[in-house]
Amino acid sequence: MTINQIQDEIIEEFALFDNKNDQYGYIIELGKKLENLPKEEYKDENLIKGCQSKVWLTAEKSEQEGELSLKYLADSDSTLVKGLVSLLMRVLSNQPAKEILSSELYFIDKIGLGQLLSMNRSNGLASMVKQMKIYALAYQAV
Repeated sequence: MTINQIQDEIIEEFALFDNKNDQYGYIIELGKKLENLPKEEYKDENLIKGCQSKVWLTAEKSEQEGELSLKYLADSDSTLVKGLVSLLMRVLSNQPAKEILSSELYFIDKIGLGQLLSMNRSNGLASMVKQMKIYALAYQAV
């Protein structure tokens, strides 16, 4: 699936919820399902700057349909933030670096995360997206 197809799928899922509390609960459930990072990845260099909670994010090369892609791995000390990063990973993992760099993550506005999250959480979300794109830029340069 392309980045936009995945975003559209997420938008459809969130449209099923009647209110913001249900959306919030869904994000928390996603966070509970996120797999832990390998122990060696819990290091300061993988911490996202600008997040209220601790968020560790790393990327590794993967191959999807014969094309070099990135696979993101992440964790947080907050279940809500784990849910947010799992949404980002769902959209951007296993995508080519050039697609990640050129993507516009419109699903964030379409599902109303701006209204759902505090200013600090919104800034943290932006920091996560920025770091994911930095990884894509680094892997594209290699």
